[in-house]
Amino acid sequence: MCRNIKTLFNFDPPATSDEVRAASLQFVRKLSGFNKPSKTNEEAFDLAIERVSAAAQEMLNSLATNAPPRDRDIEAARAKERSRLRFGSAGG
Repeated sequence: MCRNIKTLFNFDPPATSDEVRAASLQFVRKLSGFNKPSKTNEEAFDLAIERVSAAAQEMLNSLATNAPPRDRDIEAARAKERSRLRFGSAGG
C-alpha cells in the first residue's frame, strides 16, 4: 500500500510511540491525499492521526507470535540489499 509505512511488530526493542505515530501520519496522508492539510481540514486530519495511532498501538500490544523478535539493523540491511537488487547500485 504505502511504501513509507514500516512493519512495527515483533522487534526488539518494541516500536516506540513516535514510530507508531509516524506510520499513522503516513496512513492518514495516503487516505486523504494531503501531505499537509489546509487550516479547514487540520483538525480532522490531526484527530484521524490520533485515532489511527491509538488503534495501531492497541493492535501491536495485542498481537502475539512464537517467532523470535527481529533485529532492526538486520532488517534494515536486508531491505537495503533488496533495494540494491531491484534497482541496482548507484554508478554501477
